[in-house]
Amino acid sequence: MTWEYFYLACFILGLVLCALSLFTGGGHIHGGHFHLGGHTHLHASHGIAKSVHSPASSSVSPINGFTLTAFLCWFGGIGYLLRTHSAFYALPVLLISVISGVAGATLIFWFLASVLLPREHALTSEETEITGVVGRVTGRLLPGNTGEIVYSQLGARRSAPARSEDGSPIERGSEVVVLRYERGVAYVRAWHDMDL
Repeated sequence: MTWEYFYLACFILGLVLCALSLFTGGGHIHGGHFHLGGHTHLHASHGIAKSVHSPASSSVSPINGFTLTAFLCWFGGIGYLLRTHSAFYALPVLLISVISGVAGATLIFWFLASVLLPREHALTSEETEITGVVGRVTGRLLPGNTGEIVYSQLGARRSAPARSEDGSPIERGSEVVVLRYERGVAYVRAWHDMDL
């Protein structure tokens, strides 16, 4: 294997890993968890990385999946270009490629730590609790069957499987209140049936 192929392979590997991260939502498949560098656990979600070491923590290790792929892209790309289009020997090309890779990884780390992470926080159970939430039935809830409700929480539209709490049918479009949430199912009652 020649140096040109080595640099090209590093560049392609880094590019493929970056593309996979982008198109899988930053690792939304269960292979997307990284545990690198100390006690920081990096979790990629919708293209945004969050540190979940502690709820108040907003730190991330400089050596993580994002900076490693950036290093590979810059290292491989610069190395390939210098080996194929310059008169430098192998050692200066390697040195310049490593410096370029570190610079690219540093740029990604700065963006991650300074721009993205300060806007992130871990959700608490109180923020995701749906008991008491008012929602709307998207399909008729029949006795013994599970339907769906939509509701708004934290500025986003969400949905949940739902059943009538007392077994009575609830028509589509009816406004309902979630009385309890068990095993992933919201038990609801129509808003007009509530004793107020």
